[in-house]
Amino acid sequence: MPRQARRKSESGIYHVLLRGINQQQIFEDTEDYEKFLQVLKDCKAISEYKLFAYCLMGNHIHLLIKEEKEPLEQIIKRIATRFVYWYNVKYQRIGHLFQDRFKSEPVENDEYFMTVIRYIHQNPLKAGLCKNISSYKFSSYHDFVDDSDLVDKDFVFELIPLEVFKRFHNEIQNDNCLEIDNRNKIRVTDEQARKIIYKYSKCSSAAEFQNLNSDLKEKFIKKFYKNGISIRQIARLCGQSKGMVERCLN
Repeated sequence: MPRQARRKSESGIYHVLLRGINQQQIFEDTEDYEKFLQVLKDCKAISEYKLFAYCLMGNHIHLLIKEEKEPLEQIIKRIATRFVYWYNVKYQRIGHLFQDRFKSEPVENDEYFMTVIRYIHQNPLKAGLCKNISSYKFSSYHDFVDDSDLVDKDFVFELIPLEVFKRFHNEIQNDNCLEIDNRNKIRVTDEQARKIIYKYSKCSSAAEFQNLNSDLKEKFIKKFYKNGISIRQIARLCGQSKGMVERCLN
């Protein structure tokens, strides 16, 4: 079946969702988050795009971006290629890290533009990763409240002033924006799953698990599953394909 053509934005503004391949973790430690932010800054200088918002989650990334000098596909390819090259060197791995086709939606009016910014900043709150938006370190909410040159804030503050911006973000809404597909119920939390994975395999990251030989992977995957970790969760946290995990369990 041919791929559906990407919807083009008349405004040039897109809400972009980048996902880890097989729902794999993208960020293992603070250095990984900080490196991705540096890549965003470096690529912004080259591609001259405008960045209005971002949120870096464990296995996916939200960006609100406006294409200028380069088209969106080239911008995202540049960002992903730079980060993955660094990531593979650090974790001594090869191959893809991001799903090959990123998701995007056009943002065509001011009202939806502000809705998307709030949705992006509320992602970690709704995922239970923080108690309030300001306590999550890796979103652009801090760029608006504090001094930062990564995010293009002027256009946002032309729409609403800072104090209104803060109140707007404290309104918890079920905004219907571009989402990661997470319909499969996880039997244990990611934090519990990581502890189980480390208990049996002594691997503290997906990259470490990927370096194990096939027999050990199969042995540990069976242990993980027996201890309540779902197939998709094993695939995501261990950097394996869903099909590979299913074969180990057959």
